[in-house]
Parts: sequence; C-alpha cells; structure tokens
Amino acid sequence: MKPLFVKGPALSVRLLVLTVLSVVLMVVDARFETLKPLRSQLGLLLTPVYWLTDLPLRVWEGMSEQVASRSELIAENQQLKTEALLLQRRLQKLATLTEQNVRLRELLNSAALVDDKVIISELIGLDPSPFTQRIIIDKGSRDGVFVGQPVLDASGLMGQVVEVMPYTARVLLITDSVHSVPVQVNRNGLRAIASGSGSDYLELRHVPETSDIKEGDLLVSSGLGQRFPAGYPVARVKSVVHDAGQAFLQVQALPTAMLNRSRHLLLVFSDARTPEERASAAGLAQDRVDADHEVEPPSEPVEAQDQELEP
Repeated sequence: MKPLFVKGPALSVRLLVLTVLSVVLMVVDARFETLKPLRSQLGLLLTPVYWLTDLPLRVWEGMSEQVASRSELIAENQQLKTEALLLQRRLQKLATLTEQNVRLRELLNSAALVDDKVIISELIGLDPSPFTQRIIIDKGSRDGVFVGQPVLDASGLMGQVVEVMPYTARVLLITDSVHSVPVQVNRNGLRAIASGSGSDYLELRHVPETSDIKEGDLLVSSGLGQRFPAGYPVARVKSVVHDAGQAFLQVQALPTAMLNRSRHLLLVFSDARTPEERASAAGLAQDRVDADHEVEPPSEPVEAQDQELEP
C-alpha cells in the first residue's frame, strides 16, 4: 500500500545541495562572463527597489524644505549670491588662462585644449560588502555611461565605473584595495601611483627615499594610462615616513573627494581620440588659421593707371 505522505530529502541534504550550488555560481561569476547578462537584467529589476529605498529620504528632504523658515531661506539666498559672484570672478580668470593655453598650444603645434563633457548623477545605493568600496549611481548605459568612465565630485576624483546596467551603474572608489591611479605632485611634478588601502586613505607605493614629497602636497591625476583626465585633484599627502632600513618612503594621503558625504557626482566624458588623431586635428586647425591670415599682394591703384593712359 502506497503511503499517503512521501518523505522528502533530509534538511541536511538540501542544505548541502544549496551550498554546493552557491559555491559553483560564485566561481562561475568570478572566473567567467557567463552570468554577466543575468546580473545586468537583475540590476534592471532591482532599480525600483533602489528607488523605493531612497524614497523616504526624498520625502524627508521635501518636508524639511517646506518647513524651513523665511529668514533661513533669505540668509541662504544671500550666501549663494555671494558665492556665485566669487565663482564668476574665478571663471573669468580661468577663461583667460584657458585662452592663453590654447594660443600657446597652437604655436607649439600641439593638440588643442578641449573641455571635458560631463553629466550629473546621483548616488542611490552602497555596496553592502565590507571588503569592497563601491557605490551605485542613477545613470546607466541609456545615458551613455561606459566601463572605466571617471567619476568626480565637487572636490576631486572619486573613482571609476566598473559595471554598467541600463539605468544604473556601479562605481569603484579610489580607496578600494584593488584600485590604483597615476598621480603627480602638483608642487614639483613628481609622478607616483596612488593605490587604495581598503580604508579611508591612499598609499603611494615605491616612492624612492630621495623623492621631494612632503606632508600637505596636493596630488593630481597625471593622465598617464589615458584612463583619468590630467589635472583633477586626487588626494593630499597626510604623512611621509622615512625608514633608514627601507629603500622607499611610506606615504599616506587623504582623498580630496568627500567619498562618504557626496551625493551628486559628475561623470566625465573625455576626448576619446588617440594622441595621433588629436595632433592631426590640431595641425589641420593650424593650417586653416594660417590660410585665413595670408595677405594678398597689393594691386596697382586704378587711378594711377588711368593717369598713364592720358595724352
């Protein structure tokens, strides 16, 4: 006689099967690109979840703005006007310097200076893993975001895009232990590699003992490797330790970007042309400028010719 209730596999067997399946999926995801489309689709499905988790903060911010007093708004408005005037003055100076640099580069027959295109994105989530430092932003492949794209805030370089989904993207911060960026000391041009420590600071590795670097020096992106645009602030040197028994200095630096506080970020679209293409375009532009400035030889006055023909 067949029993009414069939006893299924034991709980321990189920747990063992699920554990083995999980390990296999993690290995496949880490070693191969098979599950990458699936992760992209899952990211698309999770976009409403990110939006819903961010909804209470949006509602709270909206309510806070509604209950702000009139005096606070007037004071804030006055402060913003003052800051806007100061920024306009700085922009005027930067515009003058930019034009001077463009003219100098044209004289040297070098690549023309082109401003980087940027779009504004907003932080909508954090990676929950304690071993990585990643954030999630609200711009994806539909907005032209691509893997390797530099990400900045108002104070400096934050990181680069490492995964793109249709409407969102993941950004690897510069303090992550697997991230490195070529930098140079703004004071003297000394080049180095700033690597993430997995904490809130960067480490400059393999800096010779005789290098001219000191506490307080500003580190900016050098542009080497053509991944990050040159000239963006990266970090400021926090400490320099000289060890007599070591051939290299122990240098730590704090990022200039507010990694734990910035909410609105900038995605930079740099000039994707190769150095040869930029040099060729600059040469063509210089040829056009030279052609425009060519002076035609003066012709003889018509009146003088008429006087010669008279008897």
